[in-house]
Amino acid sequence: MLQGPDRRNFLVLAIQGLGAVIAGALGVPALSYLFSPAKTKNDATWIDVADLAKLPSGEPAEIIFSRKRVDGWKVVTEKTSAWVVKTGETEAFALAPACTHLGCAYHWKQESKEFTCPCHASSFSIDGKVQAGPRRGRWTGMNRG
Repeated sequence: MLQGPDRRNFLVLAIQGLGAVIAGALGVPALSYLFSPAKTKNDATWIDVADLAKLPSGEPAEIIFSRKRVDGWKVVTEKTSAWVVKTGETEAFALAPACTHLGCAYHWKQESKEFTCPCHASSFSIDGKVQAGPRRGRWTGMNRG
């Protein structure tokens, strides 16, 4: 049987030991999170969306394709689109499907050979350069007061 200061020292050491175990249980995962290297990005950002031989030369074609997007820990497969223009036998470029002003989905007008935005009557050339900027008061599908 322990008596006097020995028992007191034992209880102090037991409490300090228990505190050290708790601090280790909480601290090791926190430190490993803070000091571990960030998840490396996948370098494969290019994906095949269409057979180049089947695309018309010099005409934009809207291609709908699936891609994987990482959102935190969640990997989402989503459908998206791009306008692809074939410029040669083995060359093409793609344009994002959203207008640079409001992010509206634009479309190709064959008769005027330009992309037009239905939100504010902007127009873009076949290579994506702005030909006419946003025009106020020309909204389709919306009434402005």
